[in-house]
Amino acid sequence: MTRAELTPRPLTIWLVNPFDDIPGEGLPPLRYWTLARVLAGRGHDVTWWTATWSHRRKAARVAAPALAADEGFTIRQVAVRPYQRNVSLARRASHRDFGRTLTRLAAEGVAAGQLERPDVILASLPPLEGPEAALRLARRLDAHCIVDLMDLWPETFARLLPGPDWLVRWLTPWVLGGMQRRRRSLLAAADAVSSSTRTYLEAVHGELPRGIPTHVCHLGAYVEEFSAPSRRHPDAPIDTGASPAPLRCVYSGTLERGQDLDTAVAAARILATAASPVEIHVAGTGSMEASLRTAAERIGGAAKLIVHGLLDRRGYARLLDSCDVGLVLVKPDSQVAIPYKAADYAAAGLAIVNGLPGELSGLVAEHGAGTDYTAGNATTLADVLTRFAIDRASLERCREGARRMAKRCFDRERIYPDFARWIEDLAS
Repeated sequence: MTRAELTPRPLTIWLVNPFDDIPGEGLPPLRYWTLARVLAGRGHDVTWWTATWSHRRKAARVAAPALAADEGFTIRQVAVRPYQRNVSLARRASHRDFGRTLTRLAAEGVAAGQLERPDVILASLPPLEGPEAALRLARRLDAHCIVDLMDLWPETFARLLPGPDWLVRWLTPWVLGGMQRRRRSLLAAADAVSSSTRTYLEAVHGELPRGIPTHVCHLGAYVEEFSAPSRRHPDAPIDTGASPAPLRCVYSGTLERGQDLDTAVAAARILATAASPVEIHVAGTGSMEASLRTAAERIGGAAKLIVHGLLDRRGYARLLDSCDVGLVLVKPDSQVAIPYKAADYAAAGLAIVNGLPGELSGLVAEHGAGTDYTAGNATTLADVLTRFAIDRASLERCREGARRMAKRCFDRERIYPDFARWIEDLAS
């Protein structure tokens, strides 16, 4: 076989995602920047369609920065109205703008000869409007349409419905039924489905046509961005008689009610009362930041709660490199399966303390990368951290297991080229 036969032909690929930070807004690259970078590096003509409103920053975006062109792909912004709350009529209207305007701009651009007809359109779900527009365009332009599952949408909204479980189960079909029917129609018409977790793919399995191509690519992390954990033998002594250093734990991410942060505060109080040498570092911003700072000021003694606020990428990497344990403080009813923070913790070689059942819990157990606690139960979290503070040999084994897990499951230098090859095979 010749070299030309081994090299995939250049494709025109459109990525549709309004949520991820674009170049110039923040580091590290998230899923779509990473995928655009990898596809462009493999010789493809890549255009990323995003929105003029930043979902994370709740602010207008400026013109697409030159950095995107430097990386070899194009960013096109679709005008949408702003919104401030993640659950609001304004957000629904903004997503509706995105779908309608994207359809018009893309169709007009191809018709006028300003845009190349795409071979593949890959669109994230959520929102529904992005892949719906992608499917319309794919049928009009004779392209392959891939739906990329980034969340269980709209099931994630069920936790916001009022009342006891039986009432929520009764209300869900009435409130979310229309969105669920739209998703079923999307998946039935798609040419292929990718997913950021196996959990999401399994959840919609009954909605997928028989034989449809599927692929799982985790959100992942850049493993080499972080230092490897200590190479010290796990049974070697920790100290020479002096008191051991405090166990340093970190939570990174949004500081909102959907996270299990109240449990971390309660656990810090338990640890302080027990005089356990544990530090819980919190990096991020959100509506709970002020209350967390107030709580931190009131916790004294051997245990500490330290709130750093939002760090730049260099400060964030330094913090993770200085810690021992990564805290996945996410409530199970959030429907999140494997958050970005879990991949970062594993890449930094931190023992994982996890409150999510399911896929992440299974991976942590399989690789000996840490342990679970019961979300909402501060005593179980305090007990887990106390054990790690005492049993440093077990801690080191878990840290090494986490790094193995990162290299096997989350390393973007491996999993995103695999994702790109799957896209290429689909188009061929």
